[in-house]
Amino acid sequence: MKKPAANQKPLRKFSGQLFLVGAGKMGSAMLDGWMARGLALKRIVVIEPQPGKAVKTLARRGLALNPKGKAGAAAAIVIAVKPQTAPDAVPPLTAYVGKTTLVLSIMAGRTIGFLEKSLSASTAIVRAMPNTPAAIGRGISVACPNGKVSARQRKLASELLAAIGKVEWVADEALIDAVTALSGSGPAYVFLLAEAMTKAGIAAGLPADLASRLARETVAGSGELLHRSGLDAATLRQNVTSPGGTTAAALEVLMGPGGFDVLLTKAIVAATRRSRELAG
Repeated sequence: MKKPAANQKPLRKFSGQLFLVGAGKMGSAMLDGWMARGLALKRIVVIEPQPGKAVKTLARRGLALNPKGKAGAAAAIVIAVKPQTAPDAVPPLTAYVGKTTLVLSIMAGRTIGFLEKSLSASTAIVRAMPNTPAAIGRGISVACPNGKVSARQRKLASELLAAIGKVEWVADEALIDAVTALSGSGPAYVFLLAEAMTKAGIAAGLPADLASRLARETVAGSGELLHRSGLDAATLRQNVTSPGGTTAAALEVLMGPGGFDVLLTKAIVAATRRSRELAG
């Protein structure tokens, strides 16, 4: 289990139960984050038809796994199942939804409208889009509430999501498609950059293993510098670039006609369009 960052506050205590529906990679990352912030196992209920070894171990230590009887209304239900399983997985959750229950969904492509139909229009629902760096507590999630979410429930949703990284909020659910394209799919773009840099290094004559290490550490180190620095990305780029130097020569290609900016804009437009199609 990962340790909480020094600036993280302990997760507030619940008067009831916190349900996690789906304990795959993202669900497990959230579970780790909650425990790292001090949430007691006795407060957590996991619904997962194929629990992994780690979840089974936690069940032996007090976590409730796949309760057979009625567990009562939950303080919060976090839905982390794959979107294609949602039509079967979500409706039974009505048994655990009370008047004050918050439903927090991190399913890609499943709208607030879908959740209101599957549960109830009176349910307080937050739809959120995290990304895969959540696995190391360095993700970012963008959340959108429906009209039933109170200030207290919004705070609770922020606390639950903050266990896996930073949290932003939008009022317009339509923006979630662009969020999905930028930050949800974004890690793949960064990994592709490292992959492409490796291939380019090999083409320039470097041994494959050295090119891979150089690309990996350059991308990781630059990301950490961006994370820690108070400067924006454009300024950091300019700081690396000497007039007439090697970096400038490369950037003339990357930033020229049809270059990196144009390609990435096209890519994010395509991903946004596809997100809308998948949401129906």
